[in-house]
Amino acid sequence: MAEVEITVGGRTFQVACQEGEEHYLKGAAEMLDREASALVSQIGRLPEARMLLMAGLMLADRTAAFEEKAQAAEAKLAEQEKLIEEMKAMPRPEPARVEVPVVPREVEEFMAELAARAESLAAQAEEKAG
Repeated sequence: MAEVEITVGGRTFQVACQEGEEHYLKGAAEMLDREASALVSQIGRLPEARMLLMAGLMLADRTAAFEEKAQAAEAKLAEQEKLIEEMKAMPRPEPARVEVPVVPREVEEFMAELAARAESLAAQAEEKAG
């Protein structure tokens, strides 16, 4: 077991932890120290047990709020994943056929006029030939 010295609310404590977990313990102690220091600056000197209790309760309250947010986010994520799965299961829509005129209307009208003239010329040529 490793021994770590931590400071909470201006007081030093010796705490034991598993080997390799020292940085987790120090991080937790820093969070507890921030809460305890805020209490000490607002209220003044407190008995050690009361300071630790109040700082722990403040952290527990903050943790509970984060857990609620995490649960709400997990529920929303599950909802979104369900929606995605439903959308994946839906049959793909049939492709819509879209027809786009390739030849502009003016060109069509011009070609129709040319065809009419060609037919007229053909009719005149038949008259002269026959």
